[in-house]
Amino acid sequence: MTVAFWCVLIAILLPYLCASVAKYSGGKFGFRENHDPRAFLDNLEGLAKRAHSAQLNSFEVTPAFAAGVIIAHIADNAELVTIDVLAVLFITSRLLYIICYLADWAMLRSLVWFVGLALIASFFVVSV
Repeated sequence: MTVAFWCVLIAILLPYLCASVAKYSGGKFGFRENHDPRAFLDNLEGLAKRAHSAQLNSFEVTPAFAAGVIIAHIADNAELVTIDVLAVLFITSRLLYIICYLADWAMLRSLVWFVGLALIASFFVVSV
């Protein structure tokens, strides 16, 4: 198991971290709202709503990251250390993205999002 594959697992789990922040900072403890969690999450405001938005974005980007990692491994043109470094950088960018989202730093969040997108594209570039 490579570092990059472990990073895919981390990327899969990150949305659930955001979901926890959304549920537990939403004013009411999440377990009480578990009968209809989507309605609960749709009515959040402030930090809780931003955490939910970060969760949704994390779900959206994870398949592209996983595909990039897998393709880079299959293509076998890139050094394993390069793939691992790109994966760790991507996870770092995602953590920064979540922090920026929670802190409501919109401009910096967008910049970090573009860095993450560039890192995903890098997996395809190093595979050539």
